[in-house]
Amino acid sequence: MQAALVMSAALAPAASLEAPAQGAQALADLSALVTSSSVAQAIGDALPAGSSQSSPLGALGVALALGALTLLPAAVLCCTHFVRFVVVLGFVRTGLGTPAAPPNQVITGLALMLTAFSAAPLAGALHHAALAPYLEGKLSATSALAAAAPTLRTYLVARTSERSLETFYSVSEEPSPATADDVPLRIAVPAFVLSELSTAFSIGLAILLPFLVIDLLAAIVLTALGMVMVPPYVVALPLKLLVFALIDGWHLVVEALLQGAAG
Repeated sequence: MQAALVMSAALAPAASLEAPAQGAQALADLSALVTSSSVAQAIGDALPAGSSQSSPLGALGVALALGALTLLPAAVLCCTHFVRFVVVLGFVRTGLGTPAAPPNQVITGLALMLTAFSAAPLAGALHHAALAPYLEGKLSATSALAAAAPTLRTYLVARTSERSLETFYSVSEEPSPATADDVPLRIAVPAFVLSELSTAFSIGLAILLPFLVIDLLAAIVLTALGMVMVPPYVVALPLKLLVFALIDGWHLVVEALLQGAAG
């Protein structure tokens, strides 16, 4: 028994040393496999031709393409009525006095759905003029963008106020265009966003005024009754919700937004 214990004690360090040695050998074999010529050749065949380290223009092009893709959602939203929709819906929530109902996700989702509905004709026209020929291989990317520009320009200029266009033309010191086709997109897009913001705040003012009247009436009544310690919004909030529900406020707001976007 003592001889067996002595033998096991002698073999234990050897086993503990053998495991790291085997692990090191396995790592060495794996590194040799990765650096072998066959694996390197396979990786080189899998990569595109312009992706080598000696071609910085290819890497720069990929970086620029990825940067353009990150800006694409913002560009799409700036060329539609999303700005008007989300601002007006935010004013409705502010006028009601319920900062958490509906939540931001619902406001943004409803604005996106209304944007998709109102921009469907524009999307169809762009698909017919540029996207479909590009997918069929009839147009290059540059030609497709050039084909989509007139349709987008007509859509934006028709829904932009003259004052917004004059603002950008006066700042850029460029001559006023003779027709809508002469307006470049670098002026049409920001002028459209500015016009949408102006329209949204005008609609928001018209929405807030009735709610302001209810707030004032609640404050006057409470002061006349001597209940100065009662916050006016405690009485005004149920009254505003009651009036908004009776007139079917959400349907009126959405209908007005869609009619304004269609015009």
